[in-house]
Amino acid sequence: MTSPDRSLQITVIGAGVVGCYLGGRLARHADVTLVGRPHVLDPIRELGLTVEAGGNEGGRLHVPADMLTLATTPDSVRRTDVVLMCTKAGQTATATAEFAPLLRPTTLVVGLQNGLHSADLIREGVDSAPVIAGVVLFNVARTGPATYRRTSTGEIRIAEHPRLTPLLRTAAEAGLPLRPTDDIQAVLHGKILMNLNNAVQALSGLPLRTELLDRDLRCCVALCQAEANRVFTAAGVVPRVPLAVPAGALPIVMRLPTPLFRRLGRAVMRVDADGTSSMNDDLLRGRPTEIDVLQGKVVKMARQLGLSAPACERMVELVREAEADGENRRRWSGPDLLAELQRARRRARRLARLQQRSGQSS
Repeated sequence: MTSPDRSLQITVIGAGVVGCYLGGRLARHADVTLVGRPHVLDPIRELGLTVEAGGNEGGRLHVPADMLTLATTPDSVRRTDVVLMCTKAGQTATATAEFAPLLRPTTLVVGLQNGLHSADLIREGVDSAPVIAGVVLFNVARTGPATYRRTSTGEIRIAEHPRLTPLLRTAAEAGLPLRPTDDIQAVLHGKILMNLNNAVQALSGLPLRTELLDRDLRCCVALCQAEANRVFTAAGVVPRVPLAVPAGALPIVMRLPTPLFRRLGRAVMRVDADGTSSMNDDLLRGRPTEIDVLQGKVVKMARQLGLSAPACERMVELVREAEADGENRRRWSGPDLLAELQRARRRARRLARLQQRSGQSS
């Protein structure tokens, strides 16, 4: 237990856009260490860390560099109370192998990554410390060398655990919306539904708000969400989404005419004009994307259940092509991308009919 007369010690593993934002918000109320790469930490060391949130959700906060511990290795884990794991999903096993030997049995590890099973991967590499899953339900963008802005509304949901109280208290003091949930897997499935938009936005290259005002692009998202809902239902999961509509109605909302979508989809639309997705940032910087834990996960689950997800499968292929093409990647228009996904669905239906006829004739 953390004594009330000392600050909670928090280590952020994988201090990128989300990790820096969280660390900056928590730094005035906790002893925060950011573990990341030099290209992220060096500007903070020079300029301090600035975090911003719109409206009445935190405003602008500047944290001097001497209020943070900046490190490229996870040595601080030896004395930390809470580890916030904020790496890309594909880096989970490597990062866990680096910090797990340093963990104390009483340290709480919180996975705040995309994907359904990142916390399970952490748990596999950790001996005795408790590991719980969480999810960040808002978007963050790096808007300057050491400035990180929250570009959408939302909160952080985290699995219930007896050792969570000190973190909840510190987050409340910092004005960080952190709330425990009794069904984190449903929330994680809901986050995947929402994040299926990432690939569409990244392929279009448009800012999130502009992309969401393009009905053809929204219809692309709806195709992927409808497939995911069908797969999740077959798997016995009812996703929770942080919206006023149930997960099953998301594709309907996304297909609405834009004037009606503006009115009914206000929670979806509450993003900054220049906000983008992390997948878009990955493509711009030539980094591998997280498509495997988004549309790729839907495709994998569909195959395991004897179902198909042709729109999601085609999106995986297009993102892989974009990764390979780098700066020369195609920027897809709404009509072109929608037509491409519809062709993929027609091909899948034709193939299914052929297989059915073949089975009947044999």
